[in-house]
Amino acid sequence: MSELTTPPVRTRFPVIDITRGVAIIAMIIYHLCWDLAYFRFIPADVGYDPGWVLFARSILYSFLFLVGVGMALGSRGPTDWRRFWRRWALLALGALAITVATWFAFPETFVYFGVLHAIALFTLLALPLRRAPSWLIGLIALVVLALPALFANELFNLKHWSWLGFWTVAPPTNDLVPVFPSFAVVLLGLLGGRVLLTSRWSARLAAIAPSNPAARLLQFMGRWSLLIYLLHQPLLLAVLFPLAGWLQPQIAMRETDFLGACQQTCVDGGTAPGLCTTYCQCGLANVDANDLWGPVFTGVISPQEQALLDAGNLQCSALIYPELNLPE
Repeated sequence: MSELTTPPVRTRFPVIDITRGVAIIAMIIYHLCWDLAYFRFIPADVGYDPGWVLFARSILYSFLFLVGVGMALGSRGPTDWRRFWRRWALLALGALAITVATWFAFPETFVYFGVLHAIALFTLLALPLRRAPSWLIGLIALVVLALPALFANELFNLKHWSWLGFWTVAPPTNDLVPVFPSFAVVLLGLLGGRVLLTSRWSARLAAIAPSNPAARLLQFMGRWSLLIYLLHQPLLLAVLFPLAGWLQPQIAMRETDFLGACQQTCVDGGTAPGLCTTYCQCGLANVDANDLWGPVFTGVISPQEQALLDAGNLQCSALIYPELNLPE
């Protein structure tokens, strides 16, 4: 059997739906933590911390790989174009909804080419390659992966062109899935789907039927992944936004941020950590008593506010170094 010959009968692989369901749960966990960090419930830097970035990328690439696998599975037999374009239109409308919603919520970092935009485009780009020779798909994937490492230009720092992926500085946006190198992951998934179909395990994997509630739930989530993707963030925000207004976690978190930054600066200056803790607690009390949080975090300080800060710093310095005490 040649690599382009596929069984005429369409068989759905529940294990693929279950895998997609696991990716959906991971995505919900990531976005929940991102929202918690945004509202200052947790101190994690979800958007930039390397561990969180790796977690987010692994989820993204899982989805893109599964897109390719799904296209390989769907290429068996004739294509139901009406069903295909209906699903693609829902995907494109979902991408547009994300852009509009984030434009109003985060106008400076709105999502103009996120995961749904990428999947919509990558699906079209991969469409002519579904029955192409595997060596050609692999070669294209290699080129798509390698080009960003070989070429970059400041022109692609602009939003108009950044979606291609050749920037020198990543543009500000809450989600960006560039064509290069991300499209390569879909192509690798397409090859992976072919391997699945031609392997001796294909029939066994297709026969796997989830029997326990957890597996069935994952399968359900995998089959309705687009709807879950569109709904989960509005539902999370509907809970967290009023909760943040009620509990005001940013107030407690600003104290943590202040103490952490003060402690680090003090220790870097050569003062013993224990003395720094005393000094910073004193500084925190001064900032809180004189309501200087705005000036401290914005850096916009009036002469009167600067005088209050300087006086507080002197008092706190005298607290840890008694020899600095001046007669009243």
